[in-house]
Amino acid sequence: MVATIRYEDIVKVPKALLHDHLDGGLRPATIVDLAAEVGHELPTTDPEALGRWFADAADSGSLERYLETFAHTVAVMQTAPALRRVARECALDLAADGVVYAEVRFAPEQHLERDLSLDEVVEAVLAGFAEGTAQAVEAGLTIRVGTLLTAMRHAARSQEIAELAVRHRDAGVVGFDIAGAEAGFPPTRHLDAFEYLQRENFHFTIHAGEAFGLPSIWQAIQWCGADRLGHGVRIVDDIAPDGSLGRLAAYVRDKRIPLELCPSSNVQTGAVASIADHPIGLLRDLRFRATVNTDNRLMSGTSMSREMSLLVETFGYGWKELQWFTINAMKSAFIPFDERLRIIDDVIKPAYSKLLA
Repeated sequence: MVATIRYEDIVKVPKALLHDHLDGGLRPATIVDLAAEVGHELPTTDPEALGRWFADAADSGSLERYLETFAHTVAVMQTAPALRRVARECALDLAADGVVYAEVRFAPEQHLERDLSLDEVVEAVLAGFAEGTAQAVEAGLTIRVGTLLTAMRHAARSQEIAELAVRHRDAGVVGFDIAGAEAGFPPTRHLDAFEYLQRENFHFTIHAGEAFGLPSIWQAIQWCGADRLGHGVRIVDDIAPDGSLGRLAAYVRDKRIPLELCPSSNVQTGAVASIADHPIGLLRDLRFRATVNTDNRLMSGTSMSREMSLLVETFGYGWKELQWFTINAMKSAFIPFDERLRIIDDVIKPAYSKLLA
């Protein structure tokens, strides 16, 4: 059965994506266009060569070096029209890859260099997603995009960004996140923001357990109250060779806390040595709430279909396993329960049922 799963077929099946960065998924040609408009110097102005440069520069085994590549994408996302275009193209690209639900995150505080306000940044991105979604429908594709607002963990604006997220919750912002280098910047520095979000009945995820280990995961869950773990791949450090779980790993599994696993990205940043060494296989076998994600499509040269294809090739997965990951993600989305259920029952399960039959 596995041998019959072709990449083209994976593209066609419905997929759900929880961890995707807007500034990590630009089209190379768009970067070239926008850089010319603002006078930003790029390593090359040839779109194909630029795409290769991003993948090569990010493929360093270091999270810090990986994050440096964002200097170029963020630089061209400083005006409302640019943000709107990038968001529109993001929705279209994901829809073309068969993604029916996506949560795309970005840090508004990184897009203020040309005098936009935080609210104007968010409004431009939300408008772009709405345009992209509408254009996808016109092309016969369906996608629902939810937006996560990210605060940078090394900065001091998390409370402000949390309030911004809540302010736009009825316009398309579905959650909050903190991101950036983990080491030296624990999530507990942002407790005020997380406590505020809990009082507002608002969802949030935390980048944790990627470059840093179990203490980062423990703080994200037990101190900050994260609904999901961004990456969380280092939870494997609390699992013994015989498969027995430590107390933290057991708690994460028992509470069904979703893990936003990003296989290709985790290899690039040095969190794991290779796709074959990625603990996603073990975590699936142990029935953790594991999900498959892209993280940064440009830097990793990837897509949801490519990530799933890698798992098929590496772990021998079939449609049953791909459906399991997809439903896990949809169950873990930050939209209302009835909306999640509708996508699962009306879109995901019927499509996979035909393949499984």
